[in-house]
Amino acid sequence: MPVLTEDRRTGVVPPPPVTPPGGRGDDDSSNSGSSFPISKGQIGVWILLTAVIMLFAGLSSAYIVLRGVPAWQRIELPWLLWPNTAILLLSSVAIDISRRALRRNDLQSMKRWLAAGGILGLAFLIGQLAAWRELVDAGVYLPSTLQSGFFYILTGLHGLHLLGGVVALGLVLRKAIKDHLTALNYEPLKLCALYWHVMDALWIYLFLLLLLL
Repeated sequence: MPVLTEDRRTGVVPPPPVTPPGGRGDDDSSNSGSSFPISKGQIGVWILLTAVIMLFAGLSSAYIVLRGVPAWQRIELPWLLWPNTAILLLSSVAIDISRRALRRNDLQSMKRWLAAGGILGLAFLIGQLAAWRELVDAGVYLPSTLQSGFFYILTGLHGLHLLGGVVALGLVLRKAIKDHLTALNYEPLKLCALYWHVMDALWIYLFLLLLLL
């Protein structure tokens, strides 16, 4: 709070300093034009995604290199991977529709589509477990062949990361139900959608890798 002092030479009290509209003076850096354009949440999500992509890049590189060894033996991929992939694509569509609905301030549609995206994500994970069960019933286990080992590791790690996305969707949906998300404040949903779309694209890459190589 500024203190007004009288100028002894003129006997006039100077006016208080002018505060910029919407700000709190020079001490409030969050409202200044020099504030960093990327939020801490965005930085954190991008760091996480970079680490995830590097992890799978290393594993897929090892997959490609070891594919040329004489001991390599291909396995028949479970047919459930095809409908599972379609389900995951639909979940991304639902989450993107939810994000667009929130930007229009259509809160009810946003909640419905967000819940649908989470349910489809869970359906994908259940489908992946069923695909594992299909391999086990065929007598194909993690140590059976090099490709089967990579299959279980790649799909398992992807499933764990997607499960984290499902948990994040649940937390965002909880915020939405409590009306903590608006058209002007929807960064949690935006970041969650970004993570989910990257997991979706990553699965497409892994599926093609396992299918074609």
